[in-house]
Amino acid sequence: MNWELKLLDPAGVDAALTKADRYRNLNQPEEAESICQDVLAVAPDHQRALVIMGLSLTDLFKTDWLRAFDLAIAAFRRLENEYERVYYTAVAWERYAKAQLEHGSSYNAAHAFEHALALFEEAEGLAPRGDPDPILRWNRCVRAIRTHADVAEAMHAPREENVLGD
Repeated sequence: MNWELKLLDPAGVDAALTKADRYRNLNQPEEAESICQDVLAVAPDHQRALVIMGLSLTDLFKTDWLRAFDLAIAAFRRLENEYERVYYTAVAWERYAKAQLEHGSSYNAAHAFEHALALFEEAEGLAPRGDPDPILRWNRCVRAIRTHADVAEAMHAPREENVLGD
């Protein structure tokens, strides 16, 4: 038997995204991601769907960062608002860093935290007045680094540079 995906009625997009949010809150990111794929099939640039899908993918980092990281970054790159694009990309890097911590990879975590911090700093400059999110996330990253001496050490370790011969 041949099963084909069915297209969502565009009138159901808002209700579908409400369900996607609920599934994320229930720690069922695969279901939320699937719903967002359905929404994006009928509304390819739907900004809320891109955010929810990207965040759902970051929820999978603990077990599936190889696939999920690139997909999350790709979703966030499609955001039209520069602040949101930078902020959510920073969130992806932060969550990737935390996943690396759980897997005992201090060097990868340090590298990811560096990206997250740089992006949160950029987002802070783009944030609407009164939006505390970039600062709150920045502080959480700093606290995570401070509580993991091996990550702080990895951040300060000398790095090999690519040197091209003349």
